[in-house]
Amino acid sequence: MLATQSTYRAVQAVGPGKLELTTKPLVDPRPGYVRIRVEVCGVCHSDSGTVDAVFPIDWPRVPGHEVVGRIDAMGAGVEGWKVGQRVGVGFLAGSCGYCEFCRAGDLVNCRNQEFTGIHHDGGYAEVLIARASGLMSIPEELSSADAAPLPLRWTDDV
Repeated sequence: MLATQSTYRAVQAVGPGKLELTTKPLVDPRPGYVRIRVEVCGVCHSDSGTVDAVFPIDWPRVPGHEVVGRIDAMGAGVEGWKVGQRVGVGFLAGSCGYCEFCRAGDLVNCRNQEFTGIHHDGGYAEVLIARASGLMSIPEELSSADAAPLPLRWTDDV
């Protein structure tokens, strides 16, 4: 169980076209964010933009923005979600709620939008920290594999 772990495994891009399996420190989510135990992560062509340095990223970076998992920790101020709830995280990582676009209801064009796997680590990992405003609820009757296209599942073999 993650509660007793101090690290987690991830596959990260360490340079253009170079991936490596690594161990990262397990951290608590900051205010407004949650930590998700990843069940599956879809593999998308745009992930190659992270791996091949097409997008402006800081190395190393964990790709993956089609994530389904369960919340296992919540930062201060997170409302409407609960530990154990199954959620999804997409490419758009959550709107700020206060810029002129957000105030007009245009969350897609948020001036402070981050992108999963580009501005912060994505789902090619056992856990992911995500902005609560970017989460989607995944119904229990929908399998995690069906909710995340072309899924990569974490096993002890990965």
